[in-house]
Amino acid sequence: VRDNFRQGAAMKLLTHNLLSSHVRGVSRGFPLLLKATEVKINNVEFNQEFISRMIPKMEWGALVDAAESIGHGNDLPKELPPEPESSDDFLQKVHHVLLEVEVLEGVLKCPESGREFPITKGIPNMLLNENEV
Repeated sequence: VRDNFRQGAAMKLLTHNLLSSHVRGVSRGFPLLLKATEVKINNVEFNQEFISRMIPKMEWGALVDAAESIGHGNDLPKELPPEPESSDDFLQKVHHVLLEVEVLEGVLKCPESGREFPITKGIPNMLLNENEV
């Protein structure tokens, strides 16, 4: 994985945590496995209130696994700490992983079917073929 500092749209791990595979017959399409070939870091202004509101909505284990899979999960604990909103340091780490780490190129892979969805120029293509609907 190479880090790149180009400007442009890119898939954030916040987005990854909301996506799942809807291939016909798949009952376990979340979390998608993330394989990134190009990642960039984009500084984003810290918004403590936003991060505090997002944490309960996130699938924590999926976020940690995705961040680790692209080399940016070392600062996140495996388990969500009690009262995470009370630690500014923790919120800063979550902010970094959710909003500043961006995937430019790679694939999202369905954990059940193995179907790969490409990420090109920061945009995940989740469109299904006719026979997958």
